[in-house]
Amino acid sequence: MRLAILVSLLFAAHAAQAQSAADSIEAEKRMYLEAIAKQIAGNENKPAAEVFKNIKMMKDNTARRLLNIMNFGFSRSLGVGCTHCHVANDWANDEKATKNVAREMAAMVQTINQKLLPEIEGLRAKRPTVNCTTCHRGEVQPALSMPPR
Repeated sequence: MRLAILVSLLFAAHAAQAQSAADSIEAEKRMYLEAIAKQIAGNENKPAAEVFKNIKMMKDNTARRLLNIMNFGFSRSLGVGCTHCHVANDWANDEKATKNVAREMAAMVQTINQKLLPEIEGLRAKRPTVNCTTCHRGEVQPALSMPPR
């Protein structure tokens, strides 16, 4: 009985810690996104390459769309905040390896979607696609095993 209570308490503490970390990430993202939105006010619909420095991919997306892709695509798919890949308030800086890995992974996804998937015969989808979430499922490390059915 005591063991069951102890396990329950440990599980609850772990769940609370995980929720606290998720809340912290969301707070960080909100803070930076609001600050960047203010900085680019009036330029949201211009191409990202005209608004931001050191844009190497998604240059033709609008600045607003690029922020949404970073927030909902990369950040949510990996369960991370902005500073996982970026140096805070120096967004053009490339010193973090994770930023360059993200660029390479995005290029890999593009190759899969544009070249490899269309060559697979018998796929039911008219336009099959993969994205960050396909493998990462909200975690930094991609899923390496399937959960049991």
